[in-house]
Amino acid sequence: MKRTLLLVESNTTGTGRLFARQARELGFEPVLAAADPSRYPYAAEDGVRVVVCDTADACAVLASDIGEPAGVTSSSEYFIPVAARIAAKLDLPGPDPDAVTECRNKAHQRAVLGAPCTVATSVEAAVAAAVEFPVVLKPAEGSGSVGVLRCETPASVAAQAAALLSVTHNERGLPVPPRVLVEPYANGPEYSVELFGDVVVAVVRKHLGPSPFFVEVGHDVPASLPPADETALIDTARAAVTALGLGFGAAHVEIRLTPSGPRLMEVNPRPAGGMIPELVRAATGVDLVAAQVAAVLGLPPDLRSTRRACASLRFLTATATSVLSAGDAVTKASTVPGVAEARLYRADGTVVRSARDYRDRAGHVLAVADRPRGARAAAVAGLDRLRAALVPEGATR
Repeated sequence: MKRTLLLVESNTTGTGRLFARQARELGFEPVLAAADPSRYPYAAEDGVRVVVCDTADACAVLASDIGEPAGVTSSSEYFIPVAARIAAKLDLPGPDPDAVTECRNKAHQRAVLGAPCTVATSVEAAVAAAVEFPVVLKPAEGSGSVGVLRCETPASVAAQAAALLSVTHNERGLPVPPRVLVEPYANGPEYSVELFGDVVVAVVRKHLGPSPFFVEVGHDVPASLPPADETALIDTARAAVTALGLGFGAAHVEIRLTPSGPRLMEVNPRPAGGMIPELVRAATGVDLVAAQVAAVLGLPPDLRSTRRACASLRFLTATATSVLSAGDAVTKASTVPGVAEARLYRADGTVVRSARDYRDRAGHVLAVADRPRGARAAAVAGLDRLRAALVPEGATR
């Protein structure tokens, strides 16, 4: 029987498919445990065997037809704790199950790291916690900026708190605790530090969409920071990972560089989403997905940098409700010098709302150049051409 890598759910696009493909490149057959296989068109397209089971329950997954996996993981933040528990039960490599479970709780993160935060379980408590504006409200457990909002008034705090507290299950059908985090707004540019164990693989500059939302609309590698600032970000990231008891495989640490120094946003015990692994690979040659898959299979990860390039990615998002109509937008974006990839994520006729979180990204452009300015310019130029695929609702082309 061929050795297998068990994927407990995954991202529905992007890195989810990459995890399965990487397993095959290493000589292992991917097996996807999923509660709803229809979420994963790539599984049928790539011939990935799917086992239908209750993926919120490690024992239910273990009792299903998963065979004898050589490794267990997930590319979905929601299911990393379950995957870690399964790996531990099977005596396979993986992160500490308790550490990654606790890390999913943002209130726990902030308590351990001493970050400013108030946990509210009622609308009244959330309003009382907002003593100086602006503040940021977010769910205690979440991903991809879903439900995260900058609030400028008590009324907006009350409305957002009520909306968050009314949610009983997330987009994956998992129960969510009735808690809201109220945090002071951190002013300054945002970065992420991509760690693998204690190795710094990359520091990434993040670009966010318009307030009051926090949609990531672009990334740059390298971040092109003064050395002292980069060192401060790296030190902050390493200290956070250590304090949270992490250290196995990849960690994606988000930090804002405020006038008073780095302020930690959150720590994610997984490779980054948002196409950051592909961006890092284009700039450095280090494949974070390959390294993570190797680690959970007990193989040595290859973290050697094989190139020094500059890479920028920009996401296609709508500023008003639009309808996707690809036309020749991808072809035109791809012809921009320096553009390595241009993609749309959805079929013609799909309605795309004004961006509020990661689910509203409709495509991307990835550009590579010798210098940061060249990569950024190529990505922006490619995005301008890709934007022709978004037709304002009610308009005709």
